[in-house]
Amino acid sequence: MSVVAIIPARYGSTRLPGKPLASIGGKPMIQHVYESTSQAKELDRVVVATDDLRIEETVRNFGGEVVMTAKDHPSGTDRLAEVARKVRADMLVNVQGDLPFIQAETITRAVRPMKRDRSIPMGTVCTAIFDQDEWLNPNVVKVVIDRKGFALYFSRAPIPYSRNDGIDLNGGKVRPSVKRRLWGNRHLGLYVYRREFLLKFARLRPTALEQIESLEQLRALAYGYRIHVAEVDERSVEVDTPEDLQKAERYLRGRTK
Repeated sequence: MSVVAIIPARYGSTRLPGKPLASIGGKPMIQHVYESTSQAKELDRVVVATDDLRIEETVRNFGGEVVMTAKDHPSGTDRLAEVARKVRADMLVNVQGDLPFIQAETITRAVRPMKRDRSIPMGTVCTAIFDQDEWLNPNVVKVVIDRKGFALYFSRAPIPYSRNDGIDLNGGKVRPSVKRRLWGNRHLGLYVYRREFLLKFARLRPTALEQIESLEQLRALAYGYRIHVAEVDERSVEVDTPEDLQKAERYLRGRTK
């Protein structure tokens, strides 16, 4: 079963223009993402998908594989689907270009459930939120999952809303001695698709929930498709804003000491 990772890289980010080329420790972010992704042994190939010549040149300069796509794609999923039509793969892993330090184990944990169970059309990952500010931040996407590990809903809002503060998300009562409270689950921008499902998904019309939240994965849920969510211990930085870029610099300095 062949697995190919696609890293969509768009220059015109709203909150951080030129984000893929932003420097972290003297290296463009897209190179960090590419090199981190390439560490995953589950992958047979890693490809950057872009519509920008500056990004294409940068990827080629550091020895990465890159394909040019159309400029008029309304979403990252459509860009991914264009590449999926050109490459041979049973599954495609969409690694967002704002995850410069994505762990190989995170990719592995997303892929393996779909290798075991062919009925799962799509998978992703989440990590625990222990910080209230992170839970309240609309730039941090939250996910609620069922007992079998499938997504119930994704939101930029702080979900689940804590109507009863005495209940811990793990199902027990909150003990005063516990210093770290589990606020919820942070969704990380990584998806695994079966190739045939991705091509079908890209043809589905966007839904109201997807447009309200600006979250494409809600389209899959709205049409009744299951999304498996693997829980991972991934504490690295997602870069969406200039402030996140500073966090990434601090993270890298701390990791290389």
